[in-house]
Amino acid sequence: MPSTPVDHLAMPAAPAPHPPSADTAPRGRRANPWLTLVAVAFGLFMVGLDGSVVSIANPEIGRDLHASTADLQWVTNSYLLALAAALILGGKLGDRFGRRTYYLVGVAGFTLSSVAIGLAGSIEGVIVFRALQGFFGALLMPNTLGLLRAVFPPKKFGMAVGIWAMVSSVSTALGPIVGGLLVQHVDWESVFYINAPIGVAALAFSAFVLPQSRNTAAAGEKFDIPGVVLLAAGLLAVVFGVVKGETWGWTSGGTLAAIGAGLLLLLLFGWYETRVAHPLLPMRLFRNPALTIGTVITALNFFVLLGVIFFVMLYLQNVRGFTPVEAGVRTLPLSLASVVASPLGAALTERFGARVTMPLGMVLQAAASFGMLAWGADSSYAVMWPPFIALGLGVGMVMAASSDAIVGNAPVRDGGVAGGLQATSLQIGGALGTSVLISLISGRVGSTLTAELTGAGVPAPVAHGLGEAKDAVAMGVAPVSDGMTAQLRSAVVEGSGQAFMNGVHTAVLVTGVLTLAGAVLAAVGVRRRPGH
Repeated sequence: MPSTPVDHLAMPAAPAPHPPSADTAPRGRRANPWLTLVAVAFGLFMVGLDGSVVSIANPEIGRDLHASTADLQWVTNSYLLALAAALILGGKLGDRFGRRTYYLVGVAGFTLSSVAIGLAGSIEGVIVFRALQGFFGALLMPNTLGLLRAVFPPKKFGMAVGIWAMVSSVSTALGPIVGGLLVQHVDWESVFYINAPIGVAALAFSAFVLPQSRNTAAAGEKFDIPGVVLLAAGLLAVVFGVVKGETWGWTSGGTLAAIGAGLLLLLLFGWYETRVAHPLLPMRLFRNPALTIGTVITALNFFVLLGVIFFVMLYLQNVRGFTPVEAGVRTLPLSLASVVASPLGAALTERFGARVTMPLGMVLQAAASFGMLAWGADSSYAVMWPPFIALGLGVGMVMAASSDAIVGNAPVRDGGVAGGLQATSLQIGGALGTSVLISLISGRVGSTLTAELTGAGVPAPVAHGLGEAKDAVAMGVAPVSDGMTAQLRSAVVEGSGQAFMNGVHTAVLVTGVLTLAGAVLAAVGVRRRPGH
């Protein structure tokens, strides 16, 4: 059945000069926005699941393919760099040439590259296909929101975004459990092969129900190639500097040069976009305060979520000794809370606006962060689960509200670009969260490890020698050896665990302050959208 543009379905309520004719408007299953939501949920679930299962698979990949730690970093970083560099481009291509087309291309490419990773047989192949996976993910993700923006009327768009956020949260949260089960009982390749049946189902269902939508007014416009190059180079440099900052040091020449060059290129990109007739990213979008603040809050939301999940998994597995599956099960309150919070956040946003929902979500995340200050190296689970619930509620509410603030405040013709902007801020925030919080933990561990070891009963000369193992302790690993007596091993474990918790307390104190600042920014800067 031929596809037709549907942008007029989500336009404001101004009367059209002529009503759409039967042969220009989508009909039947392609006119049903809820079927569109189900279709994009398949692709979104696949990308979200893959994003969090890979961290579980990395140790097995390293053992099987004889990969170094640097190689394993590139398994993650190659995906992240390709994704961040191409997200806005993917949204622009969808707006210009057809959102359904580029969504389907993204799903197909992501599925094929996932299978190729499992078949690669070498760490170099895994890295290359992970980068391809990131590129196709960048075609897929922004067009999920672009398609929803085109087919849902404004009054129902907020609820659609809430369900979209719920799918994203659930898939990300399920990753450690699914990944742990597959790695433990099958093999690491199965972590990537699982995308094949999901991808095939997504392609079949989406081709059957998705309407085509595009910005038909842009058909004769010149494509902004210089803007593509400047934006991609700037984002690549910034994200590369961020992900390497933890290992190179945040004040090292390489880190500062990469981030500085990236910021300079992004400033040049912004200047250029104001002077080109048909920009890749229209700067006029940022005249809307809700959209601009929503972008900042999205980055902060994932700064907290991915950063906290990273060190929580280190705590549960390395300090407490749980298996990946056991650790995943213990974080289920976070997952379940985010499931509830996403549609709840959408409903609150629809009723009161993002000005209420975003600050509320940020305050809940602050409460979770400050609640983790009570954690110790041997805390009971009764102390752990309340912050998990508060964090899940806060993240889900902010995800729904900030997505609505960004995409809902963009014109329908720029829905894909707005979705790319949202996804880009999400990825950069997540990369910053993981790198910055681990750096804070590492710095605090380095400054307190020797004192904590001696305080636990480790002789001073031994404690000073073990200070060289601060990098391992920052990952939650106690530097014990077979030659130690049982008493000394126990003291080293106790002191190392306390040093690690010192680092965690510093990290959560920073996230708590940042989320409170985000709450104030959203409350003061966001105004209710007219006719919301």
